[in-house]
Amino acid sequence: MIKAFAYEPQGQVLTVTFVSGRAYAYQEVPADVAEGLRLAFAKGAYFNKAIRDHFVATPAESGTDPVQQPLF
Repeated sequence: MIKAFAYEPQGQVLTVTFVSGRAYAYQEVPADVAEGLRLAFAKGAYFNKAIRDHFVATPAESGTDPVQQPLF
């Protein structure tokens, strides 16, 4: 489900790239929620429970964030 993600703490923006190639920037995501995603064993399940439908998302260009790292 999730291919890669990056977190920008100053603006509290979590950018998530999905295996489909689509990427979204989630606004006003607290650092502890982003850290929870990083630490989660089942990232898709955590994303669905704690991020999806909880934060405003806007389309983002995938692969443009230099600190975004693939999960695998």
